[in-house]
Amino acid sequence: MKIGLCAYSGYKIYPGHGKTLIKADGKTYTFLNSKCERAHLMKRNPRKVTWTILYRRKHRKGQEEETTKKKTRRTQKFQRAIVGASLTDILAKRNMKPEMRKAQRDIAIKAAKDQKKAAKAAKKPPPPPPTKTKKQPKKVQTKSVQQKAAPRVGGKR
Repeated sequence: MKIGLCAYSGYKIYPGHGKTLIKADGKTYTFLNSKCERAHLMKRNPRKVTWTILYRRKHRKGQEEETTKKKTRRTQKFQRAIVGASLTDILAKRNMKPEMRKAQRDIAIKAAKDQKKAAKAAKKPPPPPPTKTKKQPKKVQTKSVQQKAAPRVGGKR
């Protein structure tokens, strides 16, 4: 399917549409519709007619989306040292085999548990030896009755 272009407006002309004008000097002009043909015959400049593609190109209409897409930058992966760990340490940990990593983790967990037990043992004093004490009889509390204040009666004052 051959799609032509309008000689005046610049719009696409699909098969079965449009008109062809052949001048006496042999030049051919293909127009989308009679509107384009009339404007061409009246010698109107398509760059000054707002609805033509030539006007839109001249005044840079409809190109904002393209420029914003071009300006977006892609993120780049970058490896660098973090506070407390150099780049070589990070790379060594990343390249470590899973078995080695598991063994290291188990050792670290065991050390932490031992340290916690030692701290707990140092913190807790040994229980004092039991001493014999006489049980004192329980005191019986008597309920004291308090008089309630008289209820206030009346509305707003």
